[in-house]
Amino acid sequence: MPIRKLKNTELSYHLICYDEEGRERSGDPDGQLSKLALDALTTEPITDVFLISHGWLGDIPDAITQYDKWIGAMAGNTADIERMRQARPGFRPLLIGLHWPSKPYGEEDISQSASFAAPAAGGTSPIDEMIDQYAKTLADTPAARQALQTIFAAAIDDVAPDKMSAEVVEAYQVLDRESNLGSGDVAGDPGSDREPFDPESAFLFAKDEAASFGGFGLGALLAPLRTMSFWKMKDRAAKFGASGAFQLLHRLQGATSDNVRFHLMGHSFGCVVMSATLAGPQTNNALVRPIDSVVLLQGALSLWSYTSNIPHAPGKAGYFRRIFSEQRVSGPFVTTQSEHDTAVGTMYPLAAGASRQVSFAPGKLPKYGALGTFGVRGPDPETVDMAMLPADQPYNFLPGGIYNLESSRYICKMESRTSGAHSDLAHPEVAHAVWEAAMSGL
Repeated sequence: MPIRKLKNTELSYHLICYDEEGRERSGDPDGQLSKLALDALTTEPITDVFLISHGWLGDIPDAITQYDKWIGAMAGNTADIERMRQARPGFRPLLIGLHWPSKPYGEEDISQSASFAAPAAGGTSPIDEMIDQYAKTLADTPAARQALQTIFAAAIDDVAPDKMSAEVVEAYQVLDRESNLGSGDVAGDPGSDREPFDPESAFLFAKDEAASFGGFGLGALLAPLRTMSFWKMKDRAAKFGASGAFQLLHRLQGATSDNVRFHLMGHSFGCVVMSATLAGPQTNNALVRPIDSVVLLQGALSLWSYTSNIPHAPGKAGYFRRIFSEQRVSGPFVTTQSEHDTAVGTMYPLAAGASRQVSFAPGKLPKYGALGTFGVRGPDPETVDMAMLPADQPYNFLPGGIYNLESSRYICKMESRTSGAHSDLAHPEVAHAVWEAAMSGL
């Protein structure tokens, strides 16, 4: 499925899939999909490239469903498309949806993407499958596998324990060490900007909320595993952005003239992907040219990611500060926030260990808070706070401006208790903000 044409619209998109190491998958019968996108870019009169990334809990079918909805919403804004054509004669977009494995127990066999059929279990027990999958996600070492065995065995023996046994606490601590995730530095990389891992706190929160884990019905005892998966996927998002996604962007920009504009869009951990794509790896990270617009929807990364000086860590800059200090975005940089998004508003700080923060006083920004709740914050760069507008009103975004859009009026449909409206993005008003950002400077 190299190119997906959306029904009843004039837009289509390329889906380019990567593995856990940021390497492009080559299992599609039509060959590497990035080559097809590059061929389109060099043989067709493309004027604008839109690079899009989904977030956490996305396997291939999930990614397709999300991109169909988001790009379908963009296609539905025909007035925006017409205004783009008037401002940019010959407007012809190339839309690329990136898929990276962000679901701990998801379908990642690209050969099955047409039918979405799950591979046969081959007689393997569900628990063995879970150990295999989570070892692959967190740490595939003998110590990690033994820890997972201990955790799952305890969950089966007692579905609703009153407290976490010392043996399970130790298993989680072993698993955390084996995962190589850091902690304790709000200025750290996206896998490390959290407090030291506390499995008992995650267990007690899930128990109090009567939460169930991942549909397996094994209860709060596995809640810390979900927390660990959260941070491992956040870490993976950053590594994928700085490797596979950055390399693709570099190739695409290198194959075009300066007249072709580039636009990046991410959701949730996809905002980590796009930020890491912009910042690039630690070395050899120069972009061919600055990006023309960036839209980050309900970002699941730190509100301090872009500042020159984090108030909770004086003298330290945000991990993605390079994006602005090196002027890697020439157009508008737009983020959204919604009070209905409990995934980033409640679960994100809890996963970071924010229950130990000293103060949540009104007006005081927390040490650990998400972009999708608070927007871009810090003494620098300067930002503009405004409400998301109806689909027929202009934003007049300025090149180089940084905008936090309060979007609770539109991003508001509660999909579940734990995620809230986190993925409620397929609205004309959200698509309008993307189009308006892309039109800035024309």
